[in-house]
Amino acid sequence: MKSKKLLMSASVLLFTLSGCQSANMAASAEAAAPPSVVNVAIVGTAGKQIGTAKLQQVAEGVRIQLEVTGLKPGVHGFHIHEKGVCEAPDFTSAGGHLNPLHKQHGFKNPKGPHAGDLPNLTVDSQGNGRMDVISKEVVLLPDKPNSLFKPGGTSLVIHEQPDDMVSDPAGNSGKRVACGVVK
Repeated sequence: MKSKKLLMSASVLLFTLSGCQSANMAASAEAAAPPSVVNVAIVGTAGKQIGTAKLQQVAEGVRIQLEVTGLKPGVHGFHIHEKGVCEAPDFTSAGGHLNPLHKQHGFKNPKGPHAGDLPNLTVDSQGNGRMDVISKEVVLLPDKPNSLFKPGGTSLVIHEQPDDMVSDPAGNSGKRVACGVVK
């Protein structure tokens, strides 16, 4: 009888410990998993928020839904930059385009594109811009060379002029007029 109680107690203890270990393993897996949606605040040259971008990992890459206001009407270059720093007013702190594979700039460039190259953003006559695009060149998964969560982070940058989609290194898109840190 005593050995039966001892065996029962040992079984209960092992069951409890294995349950705790499973819970800890699940918690570790959740902590390592990337967020399903990332919201990015976009700031203008005055350092104030002018919009948002919602990033989401999808089967084809990363879906970027951008909404901004207060920009000059027209077409603007839009890119993912290599550093997660957005210091107004010029945003040069964001570095160059995200380019882990060392390609040249532009979708029309036979030696391109950069991982950070994106389509142009069109801003209407009221200064509002909206874009919904999937970048097939990047991921939100950590520890990948093309991850937006690479060490040091990344940023989204809007330029003052259109990107010509071929000129290296930035498509002749001019000054940076807005930026948002991906974190």
